[in-house]
Amino acid sequence: MSLLGRGRLPVARRIKQVKVITVTSSGKKETVDAGFAERVQQKSGKELRQCYHCLKCSAGCPLTFAMDWTPNQIIRMVQLGLEKRVLSSSTIWLCASCETCSTRCPNEVDLPAIMDTLKEMAIRNDMRSEQTVIQVFHRVFLNCLREYGRLHELSLLLSLKLLTLNLFEDMMLGMKMFAKGKINLLPTRIENVRQLDVIFRTFGESKRSRS
Repeated sequence: MSLLGRGRLPVARRIKQVKVITVTSSGKKETVDAGFAERVQQKSGKELRQCYHCLKCSAGCPLTFAMDWTPNQIIRMVQLGLEKRVLSSSTIWLCASCETCSTRCPNEVDLPAIMDTLKEMAIRNDMRSEQTVIQVFHRVFLNCLREYGRLHELSLLLSLKLLTLNLFEDMMLGMKMFAKGKINLLPTRIENVRQLDVIFRTFGESKRSRS
């Protein structure tokens, strides 16, 4: 039986003495990082050991149809120390932070906050998933905020299209929005935008020092 099923599973702290554990019925082996769950918990500031896999989060999630792993499976893999599998999954990028899962959770596990932490760890470790466009969107969105202090839709769209080499999709929609004044041609900056740049640099340095 897969370790991600609903059978009896070893608790996370019991795997500290093993380096490799069989995780599939085919006998495939993966390296287990026994400290992964602890790092996720420390970085997110959220308790994830309280999850007992009642599946309410996965049953209520509106995006499970597109995910490679359900939300409760992600939590279980974190508990088991399967870092590579978690950080390369598409699930963490597809999470919309709608908080349906945390609202339904009987133990109040803050799954959206944990998903955000996993995204940060994936970026820091240069882990790629099938959701490349979503990862690129996160990067150009933050770069736009750093440059102008607010979102400039045209700059974001141009950067996204150039980086994904998807130049012509949605072109007609973009032209219609521009004609209706929904997209500004020139960006506007907030006052003291350089202070925001300092915040970004300080935050980035502190993140790297903790990784």
